[in-house]
Amino acid sequence: MKTAVSEMLGVEFPILAFSHCRDVVAAVTNAGGFGVLGAVAHTPHGLDVDLAWIDEQVKGKPYGVDLLLPAKYDSEAANKTLDRETVRQLLPAEAQQFVDDILRRYEVPSLAEGTDAALGRMNVSPAGVSSLLDVAFSHPIKLFASALGAPPAEIIERAHSHGAAVAALAGKADHALRHNASGVDLIVAQGTEAGGHTGTISTMVLVPEVVDAVSPTPVLAAGGIANGRQMAAALALGAQGVWCGSVWLTTAEAETNPSVKKKFLAAKSADTVRSRSMTGKPARMLRSAWTDEWDGPDAPAALAMPLQSLLVTPAHQRINRSAARPGSGAEKLATYFVGQVVGSMNSVKPARQVVFEMVEEYSDVAGRFADQLRSL
Repeated sequence: MKTAVSEMLGVEFPILAFSHCRDVVAAVTNAGGFGVLGAVAHTPHGLDVDLAWIDEQVKGKPYGVDLLLPAKYDSEAANKTLDRETVRQLLPAEAQQFVDDILRRYEVPSLAEGTDAALGRMNVSPAGVSSLLDVAFSHPIKLFASALGAPPAEIIERAHSHGAAVAALAGKADHALRHNASGVDLIVAQGTEAGGHTGTISTMVLVPEVVDAVSPTPVLAAGGIANGRQMAAALALGAQGVWCGSVWLTTAEAETNPSVKKKFLAAKSADTVRSRSMTGKPARMLRSAWTDEWDGPDAPAALAMPLQSLLVTPAHQRINRSAARPGSGAEKLATYFVGQVVGSMNSVKPARQVVFEMVEEYSDVAGRFADQLRSL
């Protein structure tokens, strides 16, 4: 498939796969697509380990790294060296009590003695992103993607000097215009159907708006794309490729919590909500008792990024450890980021198969379009 994006990135298929799982990134890249590792929760050492592993697996094929660099966040929390006492002091007592009450009412067991609970650190500050970029640019990455807006000019320049393209996600045409003016190479127009951080405008409406606004900068369509028909629709709207995240969560390679993966496989497209309950910013995830509790009348307001993650990550570690028992409180609470396309994610497949099925179905659609034109 020859598009501006496939030529820019040097791939066979303009299918970009966002995943926190290095196995998915390598599998998609080896299948002819372009894997993008979500690295916001990595430590520099952990990122170096994962990228070295990907390098070994893909043997020179191109891949990228995605980080969060929001315009608004709690800078004190983002820049502190965190330990448990520091975290306790940063978080409002009311919010801590609310989470503790959820865990008590749903009878979620404490972690076993000696288990180290996660702190929920997210590298979202310029300093945090810079330390990860030091690692990323010591590897042959071909794309740096910023999931919450365009990165600063110095990061764009650094990526370009490394030979990497820069992408920025946008949920509105106004956002896309700002990103384009900053000098990024790709705009990802992400509709509200998408999993994770997302806006309120649908993909069908957003993609052509963004294409028209930023032309000739190439646009990737994101949100509600998991098969070849949806990919064909995205390219018909003017996109030069697709950015997919949710569809990889139920692949054989995905490290998705088994209890959550089971929920995904049974879910309908209406079973997701946009909630601030995980990161402090609106993000689409599977509806569960957890999201219902945070949407209740007695729930406190979500904290600013990254405080909300610091607040809830230890709780979700406890939930995920105990969610395997059907009907348990932990199983009812368990959730994760996923888009509305979860309704069609009803079987476990290798990531390679997902790529090939998308391309085959896209080819079938393109052939039908050609037949329709010949009949005019």
